[in-house]
Amino acid sequence: MWTGNVKICFKTHGNGVPEYRRDFMIPTLYPPFRHWSETGSVWILSDLHFADKDCKKIDFNWPSQEELLKRINKAVRKTDTFVCLGDVGKADYVEHIRAGRKVLLLGNHDARGKCKPYFDEIYAGPLFVAEQLLLSHEPVIGLPWAVNIHGHDHGNKAAYQDDCRHLNLAANVCGYEPVNLGKLIKSGILSGIPTIHRMTIDRRLEDSKNEKKDVIL
Repeated sequence: MWTGNVKICFKTHGNGVPEYRRDFMIPTLYPPFRHWSETGSVWILSDLHFADKDCKKIDFNWPSQEELLKRINKAVRKTDTFVCLGDVGKADYVEHIRAGRKVLLLGNHDARGKCKPYFDEIYAGPLFVAEQLLLSHEPVIGLPWAVNIHGHDHGNKAAYQDDCRHLNLAANVCGYEPVNLGKLIKSGILSGIPTIHRMTIDRRLEDSKNEKKDVIL
C-alpha cells in the first residue's frame, strides 16, 4: 500500500491570499468534491467494522480497533481527507482517525444517525467523484466507461464482469491500510478506459454499419 508525506508549498496571489499546492492534489475531481484535496491527500478504505466480533469469522487475524486505527493514522495526516466506503462498525472510533476531514458512503450496516456526529460528509449511494471514477460500498457492474472503487466483498469473490474495472478496498482485502487516491490516479488506474462519449459514437457507427448490411441483404 502507498504511504508518504504530503509536501505543502505556499504561493501568494496578488491579493495576498496564500494558495496551497500539493504533490497529490487531484484537480480532476468534480467541483463538489475538489475540496477533499485542498489541504492534503485523499485516503480511502472500506469496511472498518470497528468493534465487530464477527470480523474474526472473516479473517482470524483481523486487527483490533486500536491496531486498525494505528495503521490508518500511520498514513493519514491532519491535513488529509479520509473516505470510508461503508460499514464503519462502532462509529465513535472514527473520532480517533487523524484526518481533518472524514467522509462516509453509507454501507449496508451503517445507520446515518449514529454516524453523523463523527463524519463531516455522508452520502447515501454510489458517487461519481470524477469522470470515469465511481466510489461505492457494494461493487457496481455495467459501466465499461468507469473504474469502480468499492468495498463490501470481503472474500474478493464477487462476480465481476469484464464491462467494468473494479478495485476492492475492503479492509481485509487491501491489508488493513488506506489507499492514496491521488497516487492511484497518477499510477494510471484510469488509463485505457474509453469515455462514454467515445463508446456512444462507436456504437452508433457499428449500428450504422449493420443497418447498411441489412439493406444490402
